Amino acid sequence: MKDRLPTRSNLQRRGLIDATANSCVSGCDMEETANHMFLHCDVFSSLWQHIRSWIGMSGAYPQNISEHFHQFTHSTSHSKARRSFLQLIWLLCVWLIWNERNNRLFKNIETPIIQLLEKAKYHLFWWLKANNTNFVCGSQRWWSDPLLRLGID
Repeated sequence: MKDRLPTRSNLQRRGLIDATANSCVSGCDMEETANHMFLHCDVFSSLWQHIRSWIGMSGAYPQNISEHFHQFTHSTSHSKARRSFLQLIWLLCVWLIWNERNNRLFKNIETPIIQLLEKAKYHLFWWLKANNTNFVCGSQRWWSDPLLRLGID
């Protein structure tokens, strides 16, 4: 949120890479800024659409990361448990996108976005199982309706 990630744009601005090397690693030919990568890149930002669909959430897509975080986690007047869960999802998605960016840049490995969605579901499921002894839901039920299974929909 403070734009301190070593995106190509930030590295170029600091004089660490050439100005011609600041395009997004997704191949979209746009400048790789944090806002672009997490919110506007057709490749990476599609993860948010899949996540929203999975949890049954709709809403506008804000223009910057701070607004996106606030809108994603506070857009509904639901419980603190729901907001906490949405914050967890948001942070996990940012982490997954950043890791995917690094895998593409440093390892030349591309993971389809649908597999990133599956990774998000998997990580959330196992995090909840490890941190909540009352969470007895199986993975198939979890995959179908996570908010209902948590009792926070």
